Amino acid sequence: MRAVGVTEFGGPEALRIVDVEREPLGPGQVRLRVQAAAVSPTDTHARSGAYADRDPVKTPPWVPGMDVAGVVTEVGEGVDHLAVGDLAMGIVVPFGPYGAYREDKVLSGNSVVRAPAGSSAVQASTLPMNGLTARMALDRMALAPGQVLAVTGAAGAFGGYVVQLAKADGLTVVADASESDEELVRGLGADVVVRRGDDVAARIRELHPDGVDGLADGAVQSELVLPAVKDGGAMATVRGYRGNGERGLRVLPNQVARAAEDRDGLDRLRGQVEDGVLTLRVARTFPAEEAADAHRLLERGGVRGRIVLTF
Repeated sequence: MRAVGVTEFGGPEALRIVDVEREPLGPGQVRLRVQAAAVSPTDTHARSGAYADRDPVKTPPWVPGMDVAGVVTEVGEGVDHLAVGDLAMGIVVPFGPYGAYREDKVLSGNSVVRAPAGSSAVQASTLPMNGLTARMALDRMALAPGQVLAVTGAAGAFGGYVVQLAKADGLTVVADASESDEELVRGLGADVVVRRGDDVAARIRELHPDGVDGLADGAVQSELVLPAVKDGGAMATVRGYRGNGERGLRVLPNQVARAAEDRDGLDRLRGQVEDGVLTLRVARTFPAEEAADAHRLLERGGVRGRIVLTF
């Protein structure tokens, strides 16, 4: 069966259509006929070989992808929340040839739920990984309603979901944005928007002189934004940054693979899309054969919403 992957790590041009074995279906598992797989920065890092040392599979091909949506074609014994014919979405922990960029994908039933009612496979594929990461970041910071959360990279997929989920949790949100993205970020629900940049911490402190209670660092600015957080406050990161130990700050790296079988969490996100709390944002689609162009577009930056491969 067809997949998109690499036989040698490299730039976008390394991506190609590869032939991979069909995965067997076991108890508690679900098989999807994949219609859409969202593209993320994690995928570009995997393509370039950044994770090769931790991949248990040492022979090609390697298939990226963490978000998938499509039609259920088989369910294993013990799976009762999905049926053949359902449009479903899931989160993938990729390794070897087993990423999301393949036309047939088997996942644990706990990694797959129905797609939000009224959504397409393309739209649904944009939710699992970023939505679960945003939810994990907020849960680990454990802010109380009324407290103040700052969000960097608020126009991005992770940051946008954080803004919307934080507002649903009753938090006050200070978000960053470029001038061109300000209307978008306000539309996501941010209470206050400050200009993005290396000095964003100073802009936040102008509004909150003692610092904010928490910060979700979707822009991956790490030490540059630590000063925005009050003594003893919390900062959620997405690329492993752990802080410098100062001022009693709780710096919380988030690894979404730990939530890959959080079926209840994924289903809650589905419900929040249906309730209008979360917005599914698609920037552009590419057929799987044009995955290299999709990666080039993502790496140029400035994409608002998710890029999605279609099968």
